Amino acid sequence: MDTAHASHTTTKLGVEPFLELSRHYPVIDVRTSAEFAKGHIPGAMNIPLFSNEERAIIGTTYKQVGQREAMLLGLEIVGPKMRHLIEHIQTVATERTLLLHCWRGGMRSESVAWLAGLFGYRCYTLRRGYKGFRNYVLQMLELPSRLLILGGKTGSGKTEILQVLKQQGEQVIDLEGLAHHKGSSFGALGEADQPSQQQFENELAMQWRQLNLQRPVWLEDESRHIGKLSIP
Repeated sequence: MDTAHASHTTTKLGVEPFLELSRHYPVIDVRTSAEFAKGHIPGAMNIPLFSNEERAIIGTTYKQVGQREAMLLGLEIVGPKMRHLIEHIQTVATERTLLLHCWRGGMRSESVAWLAGLFGYRCYTLRRGYKGFRNYVLQMLELPSRLLILGGKTGSGKTEILQVLKQQGEQVIDLEGLAHHKGSSFGALGEADQPSQQQFENELAMQWRQLNLQRPVWLEDESRHIGKLSIP
């Protein structure tokens, strides 16, 4: 097996090129399930390198003993999982190209990229990881824009009007749809659970980046909160 070749199969990317490639290749988030649940890149799949408990133990070891012992403990934990990890990757990345990230673009994503590289995968990792993506999201939501607000009483058909405007070529953001909420009188009746605040912001930013901000953007008139979520 040509491990020297495998070491050249990983490329670090900034957020924009990473997101562009994500239109064509799977994104694998190797953080813990708890980190993923708090917020993730829309469309990403969670294949955690460590469980929530394992990450906590490694973090404690790092603080109390040092980096070397924490790394050795990580190797001890990951070793028996390597076959399962690569088999899981093979089920979701059939084209031998995948995008990977962890929290800060460090050892977790680099380790999984190295493993996937041994099996012939071309890997792209996210520079500064999910933390960098979150900074990008917050910057995206600060961009100046021309907002047109559609008002009216609850149940008066504002959502339907926005759908017609969208069909006519207008730029529309459905905040209630992103928030999985039907309005103040109807609440979340028949809807999936609301996303976390982070995930709401992530989904909103990914729609926002697709818009031409030189043109107006239609929104439904909302209070500062939609259910448990705050509008950024």
